Amino acid sequence: MATANDTRIPTILTDVTGKIVIVTGGGGGIGGATCRRFAEEGADVQVFDINLAAAEAVAGAITASGGKATAHACDITDHEGCAAAIGAVIARHGRLDVLVNNAGWDVFRLFKDSTPAEWQKLIAINLVGPLNMTHAALPQMMAQGGGRIINIASDAARVGSSGEAVYAACKSGLLGFSKTIAREHARHAITVNVVCPGATHTALFEGYKQGAGNPEKLEEAFRRSVPMGRIGEPEDLPGAILFFASDDAAYITGQVISVSGGLTMAG
Repeated sequence: MATANDTRIPTILTDVTGKIVIVTGGGGGIGGATCRRFAEEGADVQVFDINLAAAEAVAGAITASGGKATAHACDITDHEGCAAAIGAVIARHGRLDVLVNNAGWDVFRLFKDSTPAEWQKLIAINLVGPLNMTHAALPQMMAQGGGRIINIASDAARVGSSGEAVYAACKSGLLGFSKTIAREHARHAITVNVVCPGATHTALFEGYKQGAGNPEKLEEAFRRSVPMGRIGEPEDLPGAILFFASDDAAYITGQVISVSGGLTMAG
């Protein structure tokens, strides 16, 4: 037990050495940063992305630096495709320890100006995609006696965001889904938690700004609204994600944490 005079610095157990980790959207900003961080911590990372070239670039950089990573082409909106891709990982490695549902898509448009075709794409990628991946992953996690699922939502789900009505609705749905799966599978030692990024410098955010028509003004507005005085970077997210995948988070499930520089402080 630590004492008042103890100078040791407590550490968080984030050791994921040898764990098989799937990250969807792994070829992108937050996904790529997450893949690299897991690999640095000793995980065997499965980089899932609809863009195989992007996944291969991330996986190649990881292996070149001495880590373990494999690229997989996967369209998360395709239920059978998700099952086949996850099945291939399980066939090769015999297990699946961590699933990070990170892939997403957004478009900046006031709801009154949006179209049903856009709604369907937003719903398919941001809500149905994580459902497909989780549905395919759960049987293996149940059979092996546990696992970790970390869903990447958005602070738009917690407080709303102008121009992102359907996106926010999807991410809100992901919060409810995550908490329900956490309840249904706690007895199987499967934890389900959510990380909500705020505004983060990614390709998704760049597209969002362009859709607003005045990207520089919008970015400055976001920056001014963040108490820490800056827009987030992809590297700001993996620490929280890794924590939920770690042994230190074994008794944490159904929880939501924002990584937004204080942009939102939802209870």
